[in-house]
Amino acid sequence: MSGSVTITEVGPRDGLQNERSALGTEAKVAFVHDLVDAGVRHVEVTSFVHPGRVPAMADAEDVFRAVNRREGVRYIALTPNRRGWDRARSVGCDAVAVLTAASEGFTGANLGMSIPDTLARIKEVTDLARGEGVWVRGYVSTIFACPYNGPVDPEVVTDLTEQILDLGCDEVSLGDTIGVGTPSDVRRLLDVMAKRVPMEALALHCHDTWGMAAVNVMAALEYGMRIFDGSAGGLGGCPFAPGATGNAATEDLGVLLHGLGYDTGLDLGAVAAAAARIGEGLDHPLTGRAHNALLSRAKSTNEGDTC
Repeated sequence: MSGSVTITEVGPRDGLQNERSALGTEAKVAFVHDLVDAGVRHVEVTSFVHPGRVPAMADAEDVFRAVNRREGVRYIALTPNRRGWDRARSVGCDAVAVLTAASEGFTGANLGMSIPDTLARIKEVTDLARGEGVWVRGYVSTIFACPYNGPVDPEVVTDLTEQILDLGCDEVSLGDTIGVGTPSDVRRLLDVMAKRVPMEALALHCHDTWGMAAVNVMAALEYGMRIFDGSAGGLGGCPFAPGATGNAATEDLGVLLHGLGYDTGLDLGAVAAAAARIGEGLDHPLTGRAHNALLSRAKSTNEGDTC
């Protein structure tokens, strides 16, 4: 295995959206800057959602406006509806994300609507995006199982993915929202999807609830997937999915991919340091295994430990 793999960094949005600690705008902006300095080229910056639903993202305009955007970096914001689109565009956002799920229970809990209603919203945003040259990422959540409805049929996920690509999404991220998937589940889904959807248009978004993120990424690599979502330090968890714990840690994915011979362009030590800095403002430790190993190694080196 060799070649290039993209890790889309979702820590500043998906990673921080469920945090109880109040992080200031300046800290969030510094986190984005630190990640870009570490080599991240696709980063979710914030979410333009109702502050009553996701209070941690209430300062979305201030964050996006304050980020110093660099050439060659894609700065993405979640815009689940027309109101979110308008807010994002008012601060110059030119890469947005829209979302749906493969289960009615989750779209009801997360968005307060049915799957067809979410598709209507996606169409509204993608129509606007195509008219203004804005890049669009689509999210499909609960690709393996829903916390409310149980197992999800791969055909349903594939049909939905085809629909949102046809509506104008440039890329679709497939989310194992509660982290229950195994490599067998990945293969079962991609056996169906690979016949109907171009692999280069897909990303895999794993949660590491049961420690399966790395092996699921390996299974997806077999099918030609080359885009994976990671959250520095393992930050994250969905506020609308009971039992969902942290996202796959960017450092964990990076160690795996580098070990397999892939180039991610990331300085993993710098990613770990960026996560550690934002972690100082949280009320819990970060869980990424490679994250903690990298910090431990750096500390030993700084202290002159040669063991």
